[in-house]
Amino acid sequence: MKAVQITSFGTADVLRINDVDRPAPGAGEVLVAVEATSVNGHDVIVRTGQLKMVSGRRFPIGTGLDFAGTVAATGAGADGYRVGDRVWGMVHPRQRHAIAGAAEYVVVSADRLSHAPADLSSVESASLVVTGSTALIALRDSVRLADGERVLVRGAAGGVGTAAVQLAHAMGGHVTALARDRHAEILTDLGADEVLDYGSVTSEQIGPFDVIVDTVGTELHCYRSRLAKGGRMVTVGLSPSAIAAIAASSVHGSRRIRTFSANPETAVLRDVAGHVASGALRPVVDSVYPLADIAAAHQAFERGGVVGKHVLTVPRSAL
Repeated sequence: MKAVQITSFGTADVLRINDVDRPAPGAGEVLVAVEATSVNGHDVIVRTGQLKMVSGRRFPIGTGLDFAGTVAATGAGADGYRVGDRVWGMVHPRQRHAIAGAAEYVVVSADRLSHAPADLSSVESASLVVTGSTALIALRDSVRLADGERVLVRGAAGGVGTAAVQLAHAMGGHVTALARDRHAEILTDLGADEVLDYGSVTSEQIGPFDVIVDTVGTELHCYRSRLAKGGRMVTVGLSPSAIAAIAASSVHGSRRIRTFSANPETAVLRDVAGHVASGALRPVVDSVYPLADIAAAHQAFERGGVVGKHVLTVPRSAL
C-alpha cells in the first residue's frame, strides 16, 4: 500500500509517498481504509522537527493526524465496528507513527475513532475531526462558555476558528470573530455576531470579553488584558512565546491562559457528530488535494489565508 512519510526534518519537500506493508489490527484495534485526511498544524510541526521528543529522530515518520474512511478489518475485542462501517478518528498525537492518517490504510485503537456523521462525505468528515473536537473541548471543557457570554474567536477563519465560531454561537455566546474583512460574510453566516479585521483593529480597541479562544499563539498577554472580571482564555496556537505567556499567566493574576492538545477519544467524536446532526456544526473546506499533492497542501497551509481546512483525498491504489 501507499503511505506518506517524512524522510528527514525540513520543508514540505521531505514528504515521500512510499510503498509499505499494509498493517494488521491487533487486539482492540481497527484497520481503516482511509478515504480522506487533512493538514493540521501538528503535521507541520512534526515535519519540521519541532516535536522530536514525541516523533523521535528515526525515519521514516508517518504524517496525517486525522482520517475518515471505512472499516477494513477489526482485531479481537474491537466491539461496535463491522467491516464497511464509515468511521472517523485520529492517531495519537503524542506517539510516534511510521504510518499515520495520510495513507491508504491506518491501524488505530478502537477508542480513537467513532462512526462518522451519516450526512457528511469523507472529505467533509476529515475536515472536522481535529477542528470540531478542538473547538468543542476548548469551549465546553476548558473555558466552559455559558449562555449569553461575550466570546472572542481569534484566528476565526481557520479550521479550529470556523468550528469555534459555530459552536460558540450554538452554545448561546455573543461571538466576535477576529479575521480579515474578506472573510466577514462566511463568518457571519457561521454565526458570528461581529467580525473585526485583525489588520486594522488592535487588542486595545476591543472587548472586554468573558471568553477568548485563541488559535494564533502570539500576543497572548495583550489579549489576556481584554478579559472581563471572571473571564477565561484558552489558546491552541502553541509557540515559544505562547508557552511563556501561559506560564506567566498562571503566576500573575486570576485570568490564567489555558491550553491543551486535542486528543479526542470516542466520546468526544460522538459529541462532535451530535453537533453535526443537530445542524450546529458544519464543515468548512478551503481546498481539496489528491494525496499525491500533499507537499502542495502543506505549503498552502503554511502560507495561511485559508477559510477552513485543506483536505486530501486518498484513492485506492491510484498513487
